[in-house]
Parts: sequence; C-alpha cells; structure tokens
Amino acid sequence: MPDMTLAIWLLFGVFAVLLVLRVPISVSLILSSIVTAFYLKIPLLIISQQMVKGIQSFALLAIPFFIIAGEMMGEGGMSRRLIEFSNIIVGRLRGGLALVNVLASMFFGGISGSAVADASSIGSIMIPMMKKKGYDTDYSVGVTITGACQGVLIPPSHNMIIYSVAAGGVSVGALFLAGALPGILLGVGLMISSFVIAVNRGYPKGEKVTLWQAIKHTKDAVLGLFTAVIIMGGVLSGIFTATESAAIAAVYAFIVTFFVYREIPLSRMKGILYKSLKTLAMVMTLIATASAFGYIMAYLRVPALATEALLSISSNKYVVLLLINILLLVLGCIMDMAPLIVICTPILFPVITKLGIDPVHFGVIMILNLAIGLCTPPVGSALFVGCAVGKISIEKMIRAMLPFYATMIAVLLLVTYVPDLVLFLPKLFIK
Repeated sequence: MPDMTLAIWLLFGVFAVLLVLRVPISVSLILSSIVTAFYLKIPLLIISQQMVKGIQSFALLAIPFFIIAGEMMGEGGMSRRLIEFSNIIVGRLRGGLALVNVLASMFFGGISGSAVADASSIGSIMIPMMKKKGYDTDYSVGVTITGACQGVLIPPSHNMIIYSVAAGGVSVGALFLAGALPGILLGVGLMISSFVIAVNRGYPKGEKVTLWQAIKHTKDAVLGLFTAVIIMGGVLSGIFTATESAAIAAVYAFIVTFFVYREIPLSRMKGILYKSLKTLAMVMTLIATASAFGYIMAYLRVPALATEALLSISSNKYVVLLLINILLLVLGCIMDMAPLIVICTPILFPVITKLGIDPVHFGVIMILNLAIGLCTPPVGSALFVGCAVGKISIEKMIRAMLPFYATMIAVLLLVTYVPDLVLFLPKLFIK
C-alpha cells in the first residue's frame, strides 16, 4: 500500500526540484505527476485522460478568440491610438507620460486581457518616449510593468475564464464584471503613485492637445474600445455566451484592423495567427498539465488537508484570507498565472466555501494576487518583458518597483476586505 504522505512529498518535491533546474513549468507539472502516478500505481492512461479533460471545456474556446483579437489590435496600431486618447485625458499633468502609460494600459487591457501583451505593446512605444523626455529608465519601466497588470483584471480576461472552469463553472459574466472596479482602482492607485514620484523628481508636464486632435484621437480610439463593449454587452444582455461574444469581437477586430485602420496589409494576418497559435499552445499546454497535477492532488486529498491546515490556524475568515494572500503572493513569484489558477483553485476552493466567501470575490482576489506575481522576480513574465524593452537589468528594477508594489498590495487588501468593491457590479447587472 503506497504511503500517501510520501506520495505528497514526492509530487511536490519532484516539481520543486525541476523548477530549480529551470525545467519549463508544463514539463515540470507533467513529469512530477507521472512520477507520483507510478508510485501510486495509477495507470498513465488516466493521467492522459485528465489532461484532455482539463482543456475539454466550451468556456475555454473563448481564449483563442480573445488572443487573436488582442494580437490584431496590437499589430494594427491600437496601442498607439489608446496612448493618444489617454494623452487627452491626463497628458497635461506633471509626469503626464507616466499617467498616459497607466491609463493606456487600462484601456488596452480591455482588449487584450494579457499583461504581457500590454507590457510589450504599450511599453515598446511609451518607454522610449518617456526616456526621450527625461524620465529615468527604472521609473519608465516600473510604470509600464505594473500598469500592464491591469490587463488580467479589466474584462475581458482569459484568466477569469480559466478560474471559472477550475472552480466548477462560476459565472464568466459575473467574473468579468467583478474585475472591472478593482482593475480601475488599481489603475487609479498606480497613477497617484506615479504622479507623486513625478512631482518629487521634477518630471515634465505633457504637451497640450488641440480640440481637433482630441476629436480625431477619440474617434480612432473608440472604434477599438468598442471591442470590449461587444464582449461585455453580449454577455450581460444574454444575447451571446462569453465564447460567442469573443468570436464576434475577433471578427470586429479583424474588420477594424484591416479595413478601417488599414495600417498593416492583410498579408500580416498569417503572422498574427502564428503568434496567436504559439500563445494558445502555451496556455492550453499549461492548463492540460496542471489538470493532471490537480488530479493527483485530489487523489491524495491535498485540498482537504489544506483546508484542515488553514482552519486549524484560525477559523476567522479575515485571518485565513490574509494567509491565502501571502501564500498566493509567494507562489506567484515562482510560477506563472495559468497553472497556479488550475492548481490552487481546487485546493483553496473548499476553504473559502466553508468560510462563506463568495466564489466570484475569491476569483478576483486570486487573479490580483497572481497579477502582482507577474511583475515580481524571479519569474515574473511582465517584469522580464518590461526590462527587455527598457534595456535594464532586473536587479536595477527591484528598488524602483517598491512604491508600485506598495500600491498594488494596498489595492489587494482593499479588494480582499471590502467585498462590495468586487461584487457591486455583478449584483447590479446579474440577477
């Protein structure tokens, strides 16, 4: 009879060793699952079935459409138009380019739903522009990286869909709405931090925009932002499911990019599809391997053991939420978002259910925690992209990031302990 305690140590031990050896996360997940399955005498056929089951969900079909729509808008000049539109709103203030950076990331997040795409698209324009105007490199990159993290909260976010599937079918529409106010709150907090630093360092004000320019930039930006309106409008009205809305939004993005903006030729669609396929392959592979890993955890009763362990420390939900936040922040530093959602949701879901915490509220807490992980070393993907674009080492960035980290943690605590910030819109629009 296999020792279950030893099997748990084997599962997590092999996984940890592989991560230390810098083996890709998806490979680490499946190898640790296979090694533990051998020990437990579980047929490998079951592991492969669990991988297929993990990605065999209608809700996940929305993800490729979101990715394609975001890629088309990014390639077609949408990021530049959003920057010009944001400049109308906040560009005149002290440190205006930094505020434009954050606001443009907020708008672009409503199209791409990806922090990495946001950091790459907005950063490639804003970081060189800020440096040219006299902004320090570490400040420019820090604003870009943390601002990009709004993308995983502002609807539509494919990470919300992954959480919905992992949590057993939590409403995608409710999750999209729930992420809106926290995403905006995060953006406002980062703009305040950016402004305070800009005043202290004496960064310049932005240039004034004429009325004619403001009208033109607004018209151009609204066409792209309507992509998010299609998605949210379709879901909330009940006309479309999230998947159908994503497909329609992708068609709309195609029309706007190639027949309205017309900045790139139709031949570029092949490259866009190729990039989208690469991103989709990575996401789906992570979900599939994390599902197999999650099956082994469920077999070993890890979720039940985790529930007992957390509730043995305290039965106070505020204390438990603090412990969960700390756990997710630590895990976010060493793993990517998608596999963590698939792995951690089944473990923590029984805990929050026992404490009476709304699953939609918890979903936003988890996503925000892991969003912070995207801009923290050693494996923060948004951090890597921002540093690459800004040509600065990660070591030099950490100190400059501290004020922004503090802002993000403050927003996290507000979202955690003031549930109405998260649940107000779902309660208002979803009866």
